[in-house]
Amino acid sequence: MEQQVMKSIEQSLNNDQPLSFQTLASLRSLITNPTTSDSTLSSVLGALTCSLQLTRDSVFLHHCLKLLTDLSSHRPLLSPFALDLLRSSSLFSSGSPRLIGESLSALLSLTSSQNDIDAARFVSLCLGPSVSVRLCLLRNAEKFTVRESVLLALFLGFTRDPYPYVKKTALDGLVKLCKNGVFDDRDVIEGCYCRAVELLRDAEDCVRSAAVRAVCDWGKLFAISCEETNKQDSSDAVFIQLCSMIRDMSIEVRREAFDAMGKIGLVSEDILLQTLFKKVLGINKDKIYKPIEGFEISASAAAGAFIHGLEDEFSEVRISACYSLRALTVFSLQFAGEALNLLMDMLNDDSTLVRLQALDTMHHMATSDHLKVEEMHMHTFLNTLFDNSSVIRSATRKILKLAKLPKLEFFRLCIDGLLGNLETYPQDEVDVFSVLFHIGRNHGKFTVRMIEEVSPQVEPASGGKLGFDTTRVAAFLVLAISAPLSDEKDVRGIPPRIFSYAVTWLGRISFALSDVMDQETLLAYLSECSRSSTISLADFKIKEALPTVKGMPASHGAYELGEHGELRKFVNLIFRKVKELWSLVQLGCTNEALKSIRECKEEVASFTTKSPGSAGAVAFALQYLQVTKLLAAVWERLMPVKKLNPYGVGKPELLLAKLDRRIREIRNRFNGLSKRDELQILDLEVVACLLRLSEINICCYDTAMKRLSSAISRVEFLHDEAPVEPSHFIVEAKKSLLDAGSPRGGSTCKPLVFKKLVESFSLQQFVLCGSPRYMTAELEVPGNDSENPLPFIPGIPASIPLAITLHNVLSENRLWVRISMSEESTQFLFLDLNQIRSSDEVREFTFVAPFYQTPGAISFTLKACIGIECWGENVYHQVKGFGGPKRELAYLCPEKEIYLCKSSINAK
Repeated sequence: MEQQVMKSIEQSLNNDQPLSFQTLASLRSLITNPTTSDSTLSSVLGALTCSLQLTRDSVFLHHCLKLLTDLSSHRPLLSPFALDLLRSSSLFSSGSPRLIGESLSALLSLTSSQNDIDAARFVSLCLGPSVSVRLCLLRNAEKFTVRESVLLALFLGFTRDPYPYVKKTALDGLVKLCKNGVFDDRDVIEGCYCRAVELLRDAEDCVRSAAVRAVCDWGKLFAISCEETNKQDSSDAVFIQLCSMIRDMSIEVRREAFDAMGKIGLVSEDILLQTLFKKVLGINKDKIYKPIEGFEISASAAAGAFIHGLEDEFSEVRISACYSLRALTVFSLQFAGEALNLLMDMLNDDSTLVRLQALDTMHHMATSDHLKVEEMHMHTFLNTLFDNSSVIRSATRKILKLAKLPKLEFFRLCIDGLLGNLETYPQDEVDVFSVLFHIGRNHGKFTVRMIEEVSPQVEPASGGKLGFDTTRVAAFLVLAISAPLSDEKDVRGIPPRIFSYAVTWLGRISFALSDVMDQETLLAYLSECSRSSTISLADFKIKEALPTVKGMPASHGAYELGEHGELRKFVNLIFRKVKELWSLVQLGCTNEALKSIRECKEEVASFTTKSPGSAGAVAFALQYLQVTKLLAAVWERLMPVKKLNPYGVGKPELLLAKLDRRIREIRNRFNGLSKRDELQILDLEVVACLLRLSEINICCYDTAMKRLSSAISRVEFLHDEAPVEPSHFIVEAKKSLLDAGSPRGGSTCKPLVFKKLVESFSLQQFVLCGSPRYMTAELEVPGNDSENPLPFIPGIPASIPLAITLHNVLSENRLWVRISMSEESTQFLFLDLNQIRSSDEVREFTFVAPFYQTPGAISFTLKACIGIECWGENVYHQVKGFGGPKRELAYLCPEKEIYLCKSSINAK
């Protein structure tokens, strides 16, 4: 076929005729066939180039476009030449708007870098009659090599286009230019800002929303470009201009206005205060701003802006107003105090998301030391500790960790609120204990007074026994042991015996304080304090581990992570962020959570891994982030908070399969994990099993129960081996497993029971304790590719020489080589590492693998990879009876393609 097609091409070109449609159809078969040689496809590319010069027929050009797109995507080596032809004038000078649009779409989808199209053609296409082509070019202008000055002129010009979406896209383009470009010409900046202000009064909602964004960004640049004496007034004028949009009829415009207000960094305190009062303040009466000749705006336009926002009928606007306050309260202590009164009212809002954003704003105020809680606020604030939403309770406790309370009465109220939270919601124990420790450390003297008052409740009863089953006693013990670590001076008075009592709760207390110190350090601290009335932080080197009021440190992507302790510290900070993001998943804000997880992955990927052992911790962090990302996606499908569109069984099943695979990898591809690390991973495995069991349509009941039973058994083993307490969620899962009966007992599936158990799951902060080493493998077949296949004889086993390199694999690990021609034709070969003499860190050797099921074909392709046998119950059924692995495999390397061709020597 290949020769026939090439002959047809040659005849057409010799006659100076374009290729026929039949030939074009045959060319597509050649392009998509992986066995077609690069030399043949190079000739095809030349033939298409000649044909494009011979005809302007739009149907012919459409077929050529499709062929060039396929050629670029299927053959990377020829992709640059095909893309050059796609950019040629033959396609873009066509009179068909559809063809031009498809050409642009093909270019943008096939290239990640900028496309080299000259400015004249770009402008000509923008000015053409096709609105769709104009929109495509304006939206993707940064992907073309066009000068900023040309783009600026185009964007400004198209803000007067009659089509609303073209105006919106032009404004968005101006915003991108403002963020990415460098503009020194004040006239240009002023012109862009003025045009954006004019479009704030456009009739279309989408245009006004885009104009708000443009006013914000170009307004900030305009204020910076002003003289020093006018900067403040110019910035105030931009802020007031945005305030004037909060009464717009469009919800989207109002939301954008509040978002933009939070981005204006330099605002006078008088203007900020005016936004909290509907009545114009005396200092702002008759105050008029004239930033540009012909433009003026009164300070009264800002009156009550935030009151209107927080009272808006739509929760999206109220959330945006709360978030804007979050950014502005850092600039003025007086403004923060007045804003707090409004935020306290938002804690009674019907929307959980609004309450959460109000608490997040208060937390941000606390980190900047601008949260001054008054007596009138305490009741409303502490009531959120009893909210039905675990996310709201958690957010309140985060604020209490940073709170600076001026009076002992406030301190007592907070402690009573936390104890009430603990009694009402026992599942919050870990977080409540952690908050008690931090709030006690921040108020050492108040803590001593409190312990003196409640000491009769902590002391043993008349029989000499402690109330070990009283969680309230444990809470007071956690509060008491925090006092010696207070930053306040001369904090004494906690009896040494209190620290002895705390040792009886060591497991549960150490789990709650895992972000501060490990169990060994805590035990040493309690032992020392039980013998002495004073203690030095330096004795245990935990002072730097105790969180400060400023919260988490700044980004650390540029740090050289050489020391394992420092590396674990930074990784655990990332894990803390992930734990806090889980609240968004539970509220149904999965997209926001996934976006933040992606940012965390980028931050972890920026870690340097030059020091020995650091690569393992970074790889572990990336794997953990991928697991939480998949878990969030599964949660959205199977535990929806918001109403979802109807979907088939396939997608959640696919997500669950990916989640299972990632959990297998994180559990089995790392050496050096501590028992606590493994317990935390088992939490994820258990919830993945329960998610399957909660959805009967996608659940293989017996298999899922076996997995769950295996994970629970492993938890019990770890608990017996080391003094590590399982989480509350695991304990409840074990009870449910016992209630459901043995997986072999024929018990019926009860998805509602499992779903209720899953609802009680809350992602705990993962604390990396060990120094993980990442197991990887490299698999090569020397000298083998599509041009140099290995020989074979049909029906006789073929020998495949494999060059294998293993990293961090131990001798006790069971490795298998998986070789497959199809799902039905798969074989496994065991690698006995005890016969390979080399270090555990790096092993290099050659292994000749036989493939027994050679087909009666001229050539065929195999796929090979190396997998490690996973720990756990035997739930692997794929190759039973063929000597393969008894358990599932976690693969250590990508699949390697192996090419084989029938030998020229026939078997006799």
